[in-house]
Amino acid sequence: MKKLLTGIAILATVVLTGCATPYPQGLAYLQLKLPVAVSGDKAANLKVGKAECRSVLGLVATGDASIDAAAKNGGITVIHHVDWEVENVFGLLGTYRCVVYGE
Repeated sequence: MKKLLTGIAILATVVLTGCATPYPQGLAYLQLKLPVAVSGDKAANLKVGKAECRSVLGLVATGDASIDAAAKNGGITVIHHVDWEVENVFGLLGTYRCVVYGE
């Protein structure tokens, strides 16, 4: 019985703390948009470039979601700010996207 209670306590701690990740966790579904970096300059009419990678079953991940790839995809040479988007369903299918804004 003591082992069962210890196991439940450990599981509850992991679930409730999100494994100390730097972003919120969703057990069944996760969809986030988070900032990565900002230059501080205010600019209008910014170009947008996106790059993404995908994960299947948390076992296989492919793609290039780098800032460089996103900037190239948007024809951006001067980066203003960068955002990060995540969508994950039950840890089965995940999409991770880097969004770059600039000139």
